Formats: sequence, structure tokens, C-alpha cells
Amino acid sequence: MSRFKGTPRGGLPGPLPAGEDLLWQGAPTFWALAKYAFRVQIVGAYFGFLILLRVGAALVEGDPLKFSLGTGVTGLWLGAAALGMFCVLSSLIARSTTYTITSKRVVITYGMALPKSVNLPFSRLEAADLRVNAEGTGDIVLKLPEQVRLSYLLLWPHVHGGKNGRAEPVLRGIADPRDVARLLSEAIGQTVPQGELVVTAAPVHEALETMQAHAA
Repeated sequence: MSRFKGTPRGGLPGPLPAGEDLLWQGAPTFWALAKYAFRVQIVGAYFGFLILLRVGAALVEGDPLKFSLGTGVTGLWLGAAALGMFCVLSSLIARSTTYTITSKRVVITYGMALPKSVNLPFSRLEAADLRVNAEGTGDIVLKLPEQVRLSYLLLWPHVHGGKNGRAEPVLRGIADPRDVARLLSEAIGQTVPQGELVVTAAPVHEALETMQAHAA
């Protein structure tokens, strides 16, 4: 695994070398980032609870209904501002991120101000787990050898917390997760020499599809 420097071109840090083909490129969906990275539904519920609590307290104290409802306006504006900020950030992150699968590796290019790319050769992947969300988007979590360490903060939100707090890179909130997982599984199986890495794919369940690559 390595990091590239410089401005990425077309979602990649440079032209593909000879013998390497582009198989798929995509990006996280705006709503999946807002919902699962920034947890806007939880933020909205939190501010809603605070507003109800404030209005209820005013009513208990004997204030008129109109005045009591007015006490919740400040919380309403603060909640709307927080949700708006998270939605804007989700949109910017989605626009500045490109996930790439080639015939030999996975590349995550991200960063609004300072674009960065993380290169993950197939030969370094131990497993790839697909997590499908209720609305059809999904995450493909890439599991790396124990000795490979990544910064959770630097890679966020394209990361999941793994065992022992290890950061695991993830293709987050993609629109066609099952198709991409199938493509990745087939690409790994064709690229990594048999005997070095064995790829198996579990059946597709209603809410979860998992594919694993175990070192022989």
C-alpha cells in the first residue's frame, strides 16, 4: 500500500500503467454520507427532543401556549443550521471523492482542499465485506493485514473501525453495491495467483452480502 502525491487526474493520481485496466469508478451518494457518516437522523432527533423539552418546560411553568412554542424557535433554527451544515459537507465530500477499481487494485481518492489517494493492491487485501443498507446503497469494507496501519482521522469518512480499533478503508455509500462487490470479487480472483489468495463469495442475503479473501 502507498500514498500518492499531487493532484489526482480523473480520480487517479496518474495514468494507469501498461497492463492495468480500469474496471469501475464511482463515488459515495450524498444521502448515504449524510445518513451513515454524519448521522443526520440522530442529530435531527436530538434537536427535536430539546425543542419538545423546552416547550414542555415552559408549559409546565404556566406560560401561554404561544409563548411556549416561541421558546422552541431558537432550538429549531440551531437544528436546521446543523443539519444544513452536515448536508453541505456530505455533498462536498461526495463530489470530491472517487472510488476506482482496476484490474490490479482499489484506489480511494478523496479530499476537498488537498486531494489524496490511497492505493490498495489486491495482493494486500485479506477480505472485503459488503454491507447493504435498507435503501439499497452499501459499503464495501476492505480488510488489510494486521501489520498495515492507517489513520482513522485522515481517512474519514472512507473508513470503518475494525478489530482492536484498526482503521479499515471502505467504499462508502455506493449506489450499486452488489454489482461492485461481484466485480471486485471476480477481478481479485483473476488477478491474484491461485494458491496465494483464495476468494470466496457467500450467497446474497436480503440485507447483507459478504465476500472474503483468505490467505492460503
